[in-house]
Amino acid sequence: METVEMNSVSLKRPRSEDDVANADEIKRQKILEKSKTGNDSGQSTETVTEPPEDMKNEIIPNEESEEQEEEELEDSDEDGDPESFADMMKHGLTESDVGITKFVSSHKGFSGILKERYSDFVVHEIGKDGRVSHLDDFSVPVDDEVNFEDPSEETLTVLSDEDKQRLEELQLFKNKETSVAIEVIEDTKEKRTVIHQAVKSLFPGLETKTEDRDGKKYIIAYHAAGKKALAKVRTATDPRKHSWPKSRGSYCHFVLYKENKDTMDAINVLSKFLRVKPNIFSYMGTKDKRAITVQEIAVLRITAQRLAHLNKCLMNFKLGNFSYKNHPLKLGELQGNHFTVVLRNITGTDDQIEQAMHSLREIGFINYYGMQRFGTTAVPTYQIGRAILQNNWNEVMDLILKPRPGAEKGYLVKCREEWAKTKDPAAALKKLPVKRCVEGQLLRGLLKYGMKNIISAFGIIPRNNRLMYIHSYQSYVWNNMVSKRIEEYGLRAVPGDLILKGATAVHIEEGDVDNYTIHDVVMPLPGFDVIYPKHKIGEAYKEMLVADNLDINNMRHKIRDYSLSGAYRKIIIRPQNVSWEVVAYDDPKIPLFTTDLDKLEGKPLPVLPTDGKFRALKMEFSLPPSTYATMAIREVLKMDTSIKNQTQLNTTWLR
Repeated sequence: METVEMNSVSLKRPRSEDDVANADEIKRQKILEKSKTGNDSGQSTETVTEPPEDMKNEIIPNEESEEQEEEELEDSDEDGDPESFADMMKHGLTESDVGITKFVSSHKGFSGILKERYSDFVVHEIGKDGRVSHLDDFSVPVDDEVNFEDPSEETLTVLSDEDKQRLEELQLFKNKETSVAIEVIEDTKEKRTVIHQAVKSLFPGLETKTEDRDGKKYIIAYHAAGKKALAKVRTATDPRKHSWPKSRGSYCHFVLYKENKDTMDAINVLSKFLRVKPNIFSYMGTKDKRAITVQEIAVLRITAQRLAHLNKCLMNFKLGNFSYKNHPLKLGELQGNHFTVVLRNITGTDDQIEQAMHSLREIGFINYYGMQRFGTTAVPTYQIGRAILQNNWNEVMDLILKPRPGAEKGYLVKCREEWAKTKDPAAALKKLPVKRCVEGQLLRGLLKYGMKNIISAFGIIPRNNRLMYIHSYQSYVWNNMVSKRIEEYGLRAVPGDLILKGATAVHIEEGDVDNYTIHDVVMPLPGFDVIYPKHKIGEAYKEMLVADNLDINNMRHKIRDYSLSGAYRKIIIRPQNVSWEVVAYDDPKIPLFTTDLDKLEGKPLPVLPTDGKFRALKMEFSLPPSTYATMAIREVLKMDTSIKNQTQLNTTWLR
């Protein structure tokens, strides 16, 4: 096997008919695409290869990065006069900036377009039992016991068609009405109860009350949001006031199919419609936004029928495959994710493609942390993590708040300028219409605790966001060290390398080296509870941390949250279930395969020409948790996957 230095491949893409109309959305998506976590797909952890507890926050495909400040701002309008997208991204990172420099295969690279459509990237979760999640059944399981929440036949028929139409328009905000009044013709308590049940069951998100008007009884339906006095928000310990059959498991498990929406957004929408808090939902991994993803979700004491009714009003996601179980889901309990990826407008010859895919199947790819791990702005997340580990809190504050070039919301630019000019957190906060971003949270902390207590001010930022920074630094070190390891020793196991025996790392001795391959070798993320290779790379770790004013033998921090125990990660990953085919097409907008929802709705397979203008590579593969699908695709194309590089290569198309 041979290692190859990275070279950028020119990426050109056809200008489809709707490119111009969608240019702004494309630019925004490109800025926001990151993977909050690995796999480009699951927020998950392997007990022996990833750090415990605090290393569970990775996500998927492009790249929902772990930087949540971008996610939380993405729906806000841009103000100010932004630079062109290409100009903004020239300040971003390239792969070599974060240690991604090597390839393992020897084929010649070729170009292709990743995620021209979000539907070109499909992720199916693989459960701990090895079962791949699919949405293929909308039916609701039947209980032996009748439950208050399950609508009876009378409940389904008590509302007139006109009432249902008005309620649906109210539910979907299709008119300016704030409520709908339904007259109770036969006024009895039983009749009013049935109408209340019918509205709440058939139109989730609506609340009801009874009113007297001119001597007549009316059921008034209205949106629960904003009516706190009338619509109690249920908690995890008190999810519903109604009885729950003893024979039924407490958790309703279901498959969530979503398009172009991240997992937490989807759960927040479900919570709003169901009038419950998001924390009664559980899942095994968080999936990326710019993709079609299929995963299992569990919710405490919400019936399948109630969930199924939501399919009538949900946009861009569907629920199905319902079942009742006695347990929730836990983060990291998945085996991995199965990917279906389309690379459009490929330029490689058939031989190049065969060589590339055969190498991916037989050898694999370097298990680098992908670009989404390091953020998309001019201040990489690993720099902030390094300052935290150095206990340099003034530097942490400065890196988060100082003016920076590149892709920024207009109000963030104004906030940073105000901060640079006045160092007044109150004045800078006034420039921020959205206070949930990291900048806003830190400024609120400074306002509360003062400039002399930056540690406490920084502590206002949610724990996962704070840990994201130091995990980014660990990933930065790991990427650089793996590139050095492969450059120094190639793709073979050598004495002094580390392998795992159970959960324990041991060194390969001279006499045992023939018993192991490169696929057995792991390398550590720096921390106080790991050992390092016994060859040159062990010294390289120490030298890199010394250059960053850190002591590799003292990775405990005076603040416990920021003490790094470390972990081990395989340096080469060989995907499972690898398959591929090259298809021809003419229309860049046509889907090149059918999704779970297409199959449920009976949509036919797309009809593709035998000799189209363009060629696409459709490939499928499965990856374990906390690995990045973009790094597998990088190995196939032999190109830099950073937004900065792809933007420079696509400047004409993007404008």
